[in-house]
Amino acid sequence: MPRRYWFILLTYILVQLSAIVGAPLLLLLDVPREQIPGVWSLISFTIGLIIVVFLLRPEITNRHLDRNRSSRSQAILWSILGIFMAFAAQYAAAVIEMILFGIEPGSENTEVIVEFAKVTPMFIIVIAVIGPILEEIVFRMVIFGALYKRFNFWIAVLGSSILFAVVHMDFTHLLVYTAMGFVFAYLYVKTKRIIVPIIAHVAINSFVVLVQVVFGERLAELQDQLEQIQSFIGGFFV
Repeated sequence: MPRRYWFILLTYILVQLSAIVGAPLLLLLDVPREQIPGVWSLISFTIGLIIVVFLLRPEITNRHLDRNRSSRSQAILWSILGIFMAFAAQYAAAVIEMILFGIEPGSENTEVIVEFAKVTPMFIIVIAVIGPILEEIVFRMVIFGALYKRFNFWIAVLGSSILFAVVHMDFTHLLVYTAMGFVFAYLYVKTKRIIVPIIAHVAINSFVVLVQVVFGERLAELQDQLEQIQSFIGGFFV
């Protein structure tokens, strides 16, 4: 693995741990305590992405030399297909978890992130865009890529997906992370373009943001109204 890839991993680890320093700093600057996680995440992830892109300059500059890459039209097609594949894999994994292991859908990690976004709307940028870009570079391009050169596809997917779950502190839904990792890794291997799994990942996270943060309260109101209507109609048949 190139030395700069190790620096990419180090950068990502420092981003994850940077709140140890960043949170007290924001407190000194009188940032409201409840907004600190969102504000510092935006700062640290943005700086981390800038550093990672700088480290990837050789790949960005010489990407046209890779003749095995898919064409732009193929990349667009696989990006669109990848979104549906990722949603399908996530849904299938969630159903399997529920039927075989009795694990209810939903993630505590997602709930915490959604609460941060509600308190600090700018944090949505991290959830929907910056986070997915960094994660695909780290977990697919670097970690999966390194494992795939030494082992088969499944071992590489499993290893990178477990690390993906570790970072999100969500071992309960390991199957979901593995399924998502499979799709993103397949897209990367199929097209040889990291932008393809990035687009699929960004699309999924953006959808979650729209459903749970932007339209979350409205959807909850509609659900309550639907339940009231069902109760009212059901009263005629008692």
